[in-house]
Amino acid sequence: MISRRGPAAFGANRLCICPETARFFRMIPALLLVFSAVAYRVTTGLLIHSGASWLSNFAPLAAIALCSAAYFPKKYKFAVPLVTLFISDALINFRYGAPLLDPQILCRYVALGLIGCIGLLLQNRASLKTLLPASIAGSTIFYAITNAFSWLSDPGYAKNLGGLIHALTVGLPQYSATPSWMFFRNALLSDLVFTLLFIVCMNLGRSIERSCARAAAFRPAGAG
Repeated sequence: MISRRGPAAFGANRLCICPETARFFRMIPALLLVFSAVAYRVTTGLLIHSGASWLSNFAPLAAIALCSAAYFPKKYKFAVPLVTLFISDALINFRYGAPLLDPQILCRYVALGLIGCIGLLLQNRASLKTLLPASIAGSTIFYAITNAFSWLSDPGYAKNLGGLIHALTVGLPQYSATPSWMFFRNALLSDLVFTLLFIVCMNLGRSIERSCARAAAFRPAGAG
């Protein structure tokens, strides 16, 4: 039987399907960037043991949490940063025989959750102008929370203001030859670079989405 639906009906069906698919395509460049950052973190995490201390903590964990919450759809906002962090932690900790879930790692998840909340506040006005300062704030929050937790939990630090300053600036030499301030510097730089690239990727994804929408709108109804 020959369908009585005309070109308008085919166009309507296409418009019903295209937005969801287009939203997924919008995310692809940014997701590839996130996966690349995770692969880079795992690789450098294994290289640190070989003495590549200049790479220490050059991993944009805070920026992944911030940008994912600001840009991704609801079900991906917290899932993407937390799952990627868990996978990278699992690989690195397995290599060095460290426990996967200890209080320090759980502290990181809490810090990333707080940074994700900043991204949620910016989701309706996410841009270079708002996210770059937020990235600096996120790096600082992550650094302050994780190092303050180390100060409180590690008996090697004196439980006074001097001990806290020691944790935030130098750290304990038995854990790393890299001072704490260098970890913060590298995290800050990597977060800023990642945030900038993430915004570029989202703009690229939106261009792909618009191209899909235009192709669907102008494609002949009988084509394909």
